[in-house]
Amino acid sequence: MPRHARVMLPGLAFHVIQRGNNRSPCFRGEADHRLYLALLRELAARFECAIHAYVLMTNHVHLLATPGDAEGLSMVMKHLGQRYVQHFNRCHARSGSLWEGRFRSGLVDSDGYLLRCYRYIECNPVRAGIASDPAEYPWSSYLSNALGQRDDLITPHERYVGLAQTDALRRAGYLRLFEGEMTPAELARIRDAVNGGFALGSQPFIDQLERRLGHRVQRKKERVVPPRGTSGLSPV
Repeated sequence: MPRHARVMLPGLAFHVIQRGNNRSPCFRGEADHRLYLALLRELAARFECAIHAYVLMTNHVHLLATPGDAEGLSMVMKHLGQRYVQHFNRCHARSGSLWEGRFRSGLVDSDGYLLRCYRYIECNPVRAGIASDPAEYPWSSYLSNALGQRDDLITPHERYVGLAQTDALRRAGYLRLFEGEMTPAELARIRDAVNGGFALGSQPFIDQLERRLGHRVQRKKERVVPPRGTSGLSPV
């Protein structure tokens, strides 16, 4: 089965996920986390790729990023993967692949969906049961986006900046986004989009992308075949 074509458009946000091979750990201590973030900071600047949100889990990574050109995100992930794996294998006396194939990514519509994706990424430790609050987990952008801790890796997206006029009010508005639970449908849609390489957004956004790119950016809907002997029409 051919791989789903990767969509890479500059100036639009992407949700990125990369998993450890066979779900094995890709971080084994604080030094690993710190080096990964340092490399990501260096490469994001080098290839003009803005990082809006991130979380480093034990066996996978989530990023929310906007590349400045069509190759920026791919170049960041390529060089990051190579350099980090060299460190990891050397420090942990192992060899071979660390990552589960190529990274996965999906476009995110900034209108209505981007801030949900922020929240989805930063709440990963809570959903995984390793923190009761995202503020307890040190390896995510929540401490910067929600609490104002300095993080030179983070570039706020315009939708985040548009939450309020001042930093304090902006963070307060951002914290309100975390009230209540995300619905199972929301979680499933975000997961399906990033794992399938599809766009996450409104139907007009998706339709516009498909016209621009000339190919599908959402999962093909299954055709419903009516039972034999029926017209397939709903009763009036």
